[in-house]
Amino acid sequence: MPRLTHDRTTWLTYAQLGLWGFFLYGFGPVVPLLRDEQGTSAAVAGLHSTGIAVGALLGGALFPPVARRLGRGSAIWLGLAGVAAGVTALGTLHPLPATIASVAVIATFGMMVISGVSVVLTAHHGPAASAALTEANAACAGMGILAPLVIGATVGAGLGWRPVMAVEVGLIALVALAALTFRVRLPHAAPAAAAAGQPTGVTDPDASSSGRLPRAYWIAWVLMAITGSIEVCLSLWTADVLRSHAGLSAGGASAAVAAIVCGMFAGRVVGGRVALRWPPMPLLLAALTVSLAGFALFWAASAGWLAVTGLVVLGLGNALHYPLAISIALAVAGPAADKAAGWASYSMGVGFGIAPVALGWVADGVGPHLAFLLLPGFIAAAALLAVRLGRALGAAHPADTREPTPATV
Repeated sequence: MPRLTHDRTTWLTYAQLGLWGFFLYGFGPVVPLLRDEQGTSAAVAGLHSTGIAVGALLGGALFPPVARRLGRGSAIWLGLAGVAAGVTALGTLHPLPATIASVAVIATFGMMVISGVSVVLTAHHGPAASAALTEANAACAGMGILAPLVIGATVGAGLGWRPVMAVEVGLIALVALAALTFRVRLPHAAPAAAAAGQPTGVTDPDASSSGRLPRAYWIAWVLMAITGSIEVCLSLWTADVLRSHAGLSAGGASAAVAAIVCGMFAGRVVGGRVALRWPPMPLLLAALTVSLAGFALFWAASAGWLAVTGLVVLGLGNALHYPLAISIALAVAGPAADKAAGWASYSMGVGFGIAPVALGWVADGVGPHLAFLLLPGFIAAAALLAVRLGRALGAAHPADTREPTPATV
């Protein structure tokens, strides 16, 4: 019966991932504003997501050697320092190449934060890792609620979107000061016993014995790429649909993107508890079904309030996509968790680099509303992969017929 203990290490990693969430969910509403500011097309503005993709690839390559040399905790702090430098550049520079480069820098160091937090929580909580990762991503979404609201307020006040970058730097400094004040230190590396801890029902004996990444990991990798495509397309282009189809103003559309993140926050708070009691695959399939229902409501709505309601439902479904997939991926990786986390960043790079540019290219031809019909295709593909992943995990454990048991938090 897994038990999730909330100690100082856990709370600090939650806060660190929340700092990344503040930028990630705030940057989506910025893209249409950047497009207007720089006078570019939707496809060209989508190159900022390509910058995120390039950064994700670099961050994924850098994390394993940095973690080995400096330790996982130091790698996370280095990542946050790089994010602070990148958002400072983004907030002060104006040309398109400079903003794309700044986003690439932010993503490079942001992926180090994501990878570090994921492996620290997996090693620290063992069988309760899926619940811990879900809660950490709830903190990420919770912080992400604030950024679109701040952007909407500053845009509405005539100050533009750039003040939110200064807020990000201030928050990073505040968390670092709190860690120093309360003397919270993250582990240098995973103890052997902790590294062997796995979320219930998803271990892979081959990975544990050889350190290689098994077939189930690569299925989860593709699943993360597709669900990442769903999330980044929504983050970057939802404000455009709200402006063109639901009749919201630029500031109102930017602020309304927070509805997705509100849904994700609520879904992850509840999902953290549910993940202690039920296997990950049924939860993932249920989450994808909720996402599809929310998308249908959002896409069909021409009234702003109804579209925003659809976004909340969509966020509730999206909440569990990444936490469940990454917890399975790291669990089956066994001792190769650092390597697995680095490769997981590549899946994000694929999703961030291809899907938003493709959607932007289609949107230039048919408009953002019709272009968004790509998303149900992504959701269907993710559901098929989830079924295949469940079969792969079942094949690795043919005798595992345990029922889920209640757990305390």
